[in-house]
Amino acid sequence: MPPELLIPIVAIFLSVALASASLASLALSRRAPGRRRLRDLEGSQASTPTLANPQLTEQRSPALRRIASIVPKSPKNMARVQRRLTAAGYQSFGAVVAYSLAELLLPIIFGGLSIWVLGVGRGWVVALFAVALAFMAPAFWLARATALRKKQIRNGLPDALDLILLCLEAGSSIDQAIVKTTNELAISHPALAEELRLVTTEARAGKPRLEAFRNFAERTKVDEVRAFVAMLIQTDRFGTSLGQALRTHAEVSRTKRRQRAEERAGKLGVKMVFPLVLCLFPAFYVVVLGPVVIKFIRVFFTQF
Repeated sequence: MPPELLIPIVAIFLSVALASASLASLALSRRAPGRRRLRDLEGSQASTPTLANPQLTEQRSPALRRIASIVPKSPKNMARVQRRLTAAGYQSFGAVVAYSLAELLLPIIFGGLSIWVLGVGRGWVVALFAVALAFMAPAFWLARATALRKKQIRNGLPDALDLILLCLEAGSSIDQAIVKTTNELAISHPALAEELRLVTTEARAGKPRLEAFRNFAERTKVDEVRAFVAMLIQTDRFGTSLGQALRTHAEVSRTKRRQRAEERAGKLGVKMVFPLVLCLFPAFYVVVLGPVVIKFIRVFFTQF
């Protein structure tokens, strides 16, 4: 390399490296938990974050009602879709309408594009596959979103139980403990904080506390949450110590979370086999055996 080009190349490399490091540092600093908490506190206009959205029923706009009337689904099917979307964290009526429209329009769009690009004679087979995949894509996405939300709630439940127990031992009531836990978990476990906020909103709206917790278990469909709600019901029915029951349940939940982490770590070695075989080994064989094969061809086949 000529010496006169070395200095500009090094300068360009250092400039790109410094710019990338600055952008990465800025992005990480904006997503830091402390800064997010400060932004939430600065932008909050209400005195209590739990009462920021106290409505239990959504005000449906006339436009959404007209679009929902076009969707060829019965109210029973729409209610089933709404329950599935609620388990994934989408509780608005607009999400139900959007999901129903996606199931209706995506097969038509992808099937029409396949026939338009490839023609009727050659594209009808591809169009059938495209229609089938487009019809199943919303269901796959919803199943993935539901599993991810269940995982977030399951992982955050031990921390929530510890905070509730700490508030109870400090002299707070169960309602105050849930409100404080909701505020503290809003950043680290937002899915669980949202569900606890709904529990508090339902209780303040007049529902019995146990019924609000039953709705919590029904919405999330998480086994650990169902066990927690069953423990609360039994504690309220038999008059046993809530603090001791929470301590035992929190310890069991924490043990299960650690066991799930250990299980995932144990499966990691098996999962790494497929990337190694499909990605690393072919390149390794080309680098190691490539020169040998070329030499073999030159020696034995170039003479003829």
